Amino acid sequence: MTNFFKVAMSRHIVINALKISLVVGSLLNLVNQGGNMLHGATISWFQLILNYMVPYCVASYSAAKNEIELRK
Repeated sequence: MTNFFKVAMSRHIVINALKISLVVGSLLNLVNQGGNMLHGATISWFQLILNYMVPYCVASYSAAKNEIELRK
């Protein structure tokens, strides 16, 4: 398990996951809170954070699992 976190926190995986999170998280925010943003209503900051964290976790998890499998 420790090896997994070392791989998941490697520079190239973190940078790639951040890029994916930025794009996918922004799209999710538009879908989930676009109406509120357009009308000037309040947005859910918790939901905004989740919209970026979920794609980051999925991207880094899948990249780390893939890299561990390739090293075997």
